[in-house]
Amino acid sequence: MTLVLEAVYSAHCGVEVGEAFCVSQRKHKSIRRALLVQTKDPPNPTLHSHSGHPSFIIPFLTHFRIPLKKMPSIRETLQKMGMEVSDGFPSMEHSLYHLGEALHNVTAPTTLTNYRDTQYFGEISIGTPAQIFKVIFDTGSANLWVPSHQCSPLYSACASHARYDSSKSSTYRPNGTQIAIQYGKGHVKGFLSQDIVTVAGIPVFQVFAEATALTNKPFNYAQFDGVLGMGYPSQAIDGVTPVFDKIMSEQILTSEVFSVYYSRNSALNTGGEIILGGSDPSYYTGDFHYLSISREGYWHIDLKGVSVGGELLFCHEGCTASVDTGTSYITGPASSVSILMKAIGATLNLSTYIIECKKIHLLPDISFHFGDRAYILSGSAYVLQHSEYGQEFCTVAFSGFDIPPPLGPLWIMGASFIGEYYTEFDRQNNRIGFATSL
Repeated sequence: MTLVLEAVYSAHCGVEVGEAFCVSQRKHKSIRRALLVQTKDPPNPTLHSHSGHPSFIIPFLTHFRIPLKKMPSIRETLQKMGMEVSDGFPSMEHSLYHLGEALHNVTAPTTLTNYRDTQYFGEISIGTPAQIFKVIFDTGSANLWVPSHQCSPLYSACASHARYDSSKSSTYRPNGTQIAIQYGKGHVKGFLSQDIVTVAGIPVFQVFAEATALTNKPFNYAQFDGVLGMGYPSQAIDGVTPVFDKIMSEQILTSEVFSVYYSRNSALNTGGEIILGGSDPSYYTGDFHYLSISREGYWHIDLKGVSVGGELLFCHEGCTASVDTGTSYITGPASSVSILMKAIGATLNLSTYIIECKKIHLLPDISFHFGDRAYILSGSAYVLQHSEYGQEFCTVAFSGFDIPPPLGPLWIMGASFIGEYYTEFDRQNNRIGFATSL
C-alpha cells in the first residue's frame, strides 16, 4: 500500500516517515511542494506539466553515499604493458576551453597527470531508464562528461567504454553547444546535452558533455568512462552549473559539504566512499581541523612547508596546494620532487620513482604543514606495493610536474594523502577539513 502525504515546506521535505521519499517541485525560491511517498521502489521521474522539468522521488536520508572501487590506474596499465607513461601522455599540458573562444578565456587549466594515476571510481546513472557509468569524482574540475553513442568508431577509446545513448532516454533534452577539453596533443571533444543524472540516489536535471571524440592515448588505457567534476562553478566550461551545485539547490543535504574516504585496506572490495551532506565518524579518529581555501573558486589551501624527517626542505615562504580527488599521487614542482626523492633514496625508472621494498620501514616521514599542524606520511603511506609476474615492486607515490602561472606553481595532494587524512570539502564555509583516517 502506498501512503501519500501532501504539504508545503519552506526549505526541506519535512521529517522522515519510515522509508519515505520526497517528490519535490519548486514553485518559487522560498516554497516547495512535497509529497512523502512510502514505497521501496521509486517510480521513474516525470516531467512537470508547467515547467517541463522532471519531478523526482528522492530518498529522505541524512547522508547520501557513493561507494568507490579501486582499480588499476592508467600508469599501472601502461607499465604492465611495458610502456613508458609518456607513451600514453604525449603532452601533459591540459587546458579547458570552449570551441570558438580565445585562449585568454580558458576557465580551468589543470593537468592530465591528475587522471593518469587515478584509481578510485564510483558509479552514476544518466537518463531514463538509467544508463550506468564509472566516473572519477574530481575536485580539480567542475564539468561532467561521458562518452557518447555518437562517438566515431574510429576512436577505439569510445568503443571500449560505456556510452550515453540519448535516443534511449525519455528524459533527454538537446542542447548542442560544442565543447572541447584539450590535453596537450590529446583531447576530448563533443557537445552539451541535458538529462537526469543520478548521484548517490539523488536525481538532478543536469547539463553534461557527450564526448564524440576521445584520443586513444591515454583513454584506451583508462578504467573509468568519464569525469564528474566536484569543483566550484568558476571552474566549469561554458558556465554549466556543476552537479554538486545542482544537488545543493535541491535543499536535501543537511550540510553543503561532501567528504572523501579512501580505504587503506587492500583486502576490502570497496575502495572507499564519498558522502554528500556530511562525514562518517567511523572513518576517522579525533576531530576535523579546517583550513580556509586560499584561492576563490578552487579547492586550494596554503601550504606552509614540506619536510623530510625533521628538516624543512620546501615552501619556507609558503606554497599553494590543491586537494585533488582526481589523482592518486602527490604532485609537486619537478625540481622539488627530484630533491625530495633523492632525500629518501628513490630512483627514477620509466617516469616513476621506485624504492627497494625491503627499505620501506627505514624510510623517513614526509610532513606537509597546513595551518598550525604537520600532516605526516610514513613510508608505508607514500609507497605503493604491487606484484607482477611473481615479482614485487614498490613505487613512490610522488610525481614531479611544473604547473605554470596563474595556477602554478602548485602541490597536488592526491589519494596518497587523502587515504591518511579523511577529507571534508565544505562549500558552505569555503574550507577543507582533515581528520586522521581509521
